[in-house]
Amino acid sequence: MYKKFNRGRGKKPESSALIYGINPIAEALEAGKEIDKLYIQRDIKNDHLKSLVNMANDNNVPIAKVPLEKLNKFTLKAHQGAVAFLSSITYASLDNIITNLFAEGKTPFILILDQITDVRNFGAISRTAECAGVNAIVIPHKGAAQIGPDALKTSAGALNHIQVCREVSLKDTVRYLQDSGLQVIACTEKAEEDIYKIDYTIPTAIIMGSEETGISNDLIRIADELAKIPMSGKVSSLNVSVATGTVLFEAVRQKIKAS
Repeated sequence: MYKKFNRGRGKKPESSALIYGINPIAEALEAGKEIDKLYIQRDIKNDHLKSLVNMANDNNVPIAKVPLEKLNKFTLKAHQGAVAFLSSITYASLDNIITNLFAEGKTPFILILDQITDVRNFGAISRTAECAGVNAIVIPHKGAAQIGPDALKTSAGALNHIQVCREVSLKDTVRYLQDSGLQVIACTEKAEEDIYKIDYTIPTAIIMGSEETGISNDLIRIADELAKIPMSGKVSSLNVSVATGTVLFEAVRQKIKAS
């Protein structure tokens, strides 16, 4: 069944569209609904639940196996060991986006978010990316913020206008973008050069990582360039949404200057 789920304040998660029960979730998948995450009771095993998991895997839906207590926090109704949250957006195909941009004679400008799980940071980044003319935001299949009402609100509606792609492997995605002719820039404090020495007027993808863990080493190793934001204050880092805005609008500045 569907219901509007409101868990209030404090440590409780954001409001979102929740589905519970094996058949309703399966029907949502069959109908092509975008599901942000599927929660499965870890200590329950039956053929119907196994079929649901297989269907979710086929649709690249992130799955978490959790104790019964966690499911009961979502709903005390007959969930049958399965609870899912619908996404507030429809995910786009990165392949189609890149192909169409080149076909239209445009220069691709892509933002990749690695391990950014804070909903409000994601919303703020989405707002900035849309204002900066980013063509698409790429997030990982696992380890990304839930795109629900809080993300939409924080983005000030930008998520209704910018395309978001959810990819199983960011490493494979970076390789695909490089093979498609894009330079991939990892914005990291581990870099020696700063962001102002990069040419953003060519097809470009920028990777931003979380404030806690940064960009994964796998992505840093295969990026074409590493770049950092020069810092002169006593505080050694910026909020990730502010850092993203700094990099994106340096790209905007260069494009305006080159036009």
